[in-house]
Amino acid sequence: MHAQPSASPHTADCSLLVIVRGRREHLRRLVEGANRADPRPAEIVVVHMGEPSEPSVPSAVPLRQLHLDAPAGGALPLAAARNLAAAAATRGTLVFLDVDCIPSRDLFGVLPAAAAAVGGIAMATPRYLGAPLPGGTAVDDAVLLATSVPHASRIGLVPDGPARPSERYEMFWTLGFAVDARTFDRIGGFDESFTGYGAEDTDFAFSARELGVPLAYSGATMFHQHHGSHRPPLNHFADIVANARVFRGKWGGWPMEGWLAAFAQRGLVDWTPGARDIAVLREPTPDEVAAAAHGGPY
Repeated sequence: MHAQPSASPHTADCSLLVIVRGRREHLRRLVEGANRADPRPAEIVVVHMGEPSEPSVPSAVPLRQLHLDAPAGGALPLAAARNLAAAAATRGTLVFLDVDCIPSRDLFGVLPAAAAAVGGIAMATPRYLGAPLPGGTAVDDAVLLATSVPHASRIGLVPDGPARPSERYEMFWTLGFAVDARTFDRIGGFDESFTGYGAEDTDFAFSARELGVPLAYSGATMFHQHHGSHRPPLNHFADIVANARVFRGKWGGWPMEGWLAAFAQRGLVDWTPGARDIAVLREPTPDEVAAAAHGGPY
């Protein structure tokens, strides 16, 4: 499934995997970033969830666009889409990037090397752009560095010096990471019991920890493009509750405790960290969802 053709000069022997629904301009900038990287990925595999291909994404790097059914208005099959992308990859190293992330120029050299160094998974370091990039802005590291900030919760995760294993599996996010294809298969990929937003990334990391797969946090940089979001994510209320229950049934503890606590404070759920289940009291109102929207960098 994961054949490994020989890499050409200035091409990393890795597959870049991206899943997307909407955000066509973000996809274009991600692909632009991958094309100007040194080294570049050997291929790009894009999985569209419930939408057609994007015909206007120029790429010198070979690019394939696949499709996965997703009902309009339903939970997005994020785990299934990532698994489909991994199954379609032809290289021995998989680099997953969120469609919102622009890779730094050296990401495809640094990030796979970190994963190989620890013999497991390596996550890249996100920096957040505070506003949408104006049309026509070149994808350039100097510009992106000057207009982005680190995430407060990620500061201190990356060690000084060479990559080394971390015990902070709960801090793993799917924004950007590299893993050997055989290791991905050994972990079992992403658990498709999780649908929509939340917890499938922590589940993947915990599955890796259960198997003794090392996890490292790398200084390889990715730039997270600005988009609207919510604090707390009331727009993903149903997904978060459903996925939290799946996670609790599998691992015996609750993920996303900060979000669940915020839901409880608003009278949406009856839940405490010691609870066996989440009792949904009511759905958030449209006004509550709108009030949770914010324009910060993350």
